[in-house]
Amino acid sequence: MLPDGTHTAVVDRIEDGIATLEVDAADGLYGLEIEAAELPTEAQTADAVLEITVEDSALASVTYEPDETTDRGSEAQRRFDRLSKRPPRDGDDDT
Repeated sequence: MLPDGTHTAVVDRIEDGIATLEVDAADGLYGLEIEAAELPTEAQTADAVLEITVEDSALASVTYEPDETTDRGSEAQRRFDRLSKRPPRDGDDDT
């Protein structure tokens, strides 16, 4: 069960009106499913970063974090770009 408090969450996916969030809590990662309509409109997309508050084991508030979402997307693209570059093969001449 997700502990009460404020946590960072990322929208993993939205299917059939249900948003699946990955929540980073102090004691580990959690999955949380909520109605997609509970999310701010701009956060109703995969990889949106949220700040959520849980009180009495229920979702109390959701705030979209646009700057964090942009930073996360940029970092993911940089990692992809690095990984997509082929390492030079032995004997290749780069000059």
